[in-house]
Amino acid sequence: MTWKQQAQRVHTEAQTFYFAFKHPRVPWYAKLIAVCTAGYLFSPIQLIPSFIPVIGFLDDFLVLFLGVKLLQRIVPRDILAECRQQANDAEMRRKDEVRSRAAVVAVLAIALVWLFVAITVSGMIASYLPLAVKK
Repeated sequence: MTWKQQAQRVHTEAQTFYFAFKHPRVPWYAKLIAVCTAGYLFSPIQLIPSFIPVIGFLDDFLVLFLGVKLLQRIVPRDILAECRQQANDAEMRRKDEVRSRAAVVAVLAIALVWLFVAITVSGMIASYLPLAVKK
């Protein structure tokens, strides 16, 4: 598995747990675990400061790993499957949105180039015409 695929998988899992957090049938204690895990990762106060090489991020990784494993056990499997499907659907919509944005940018770039060329050629023709009339 490449780094890009692994990063994509982590992103999808994060979205899955986000949707699980918002799901009404998820128990309150599972939501509490999700909030505490995310809170620890983003908190400036940590057991081992992150600026210490290697072991600074090991505690973050350990908390994240344990939080995810615990959530996978606590959240009912049918809800987790439903949330995973929502995360996959959201990823597909995001990819389509990126493609459509790229298409809009491409059309605008082509239009701007065409406009620049048209104005430049018109200016050149306009500057050439008075010289042709004077002769």
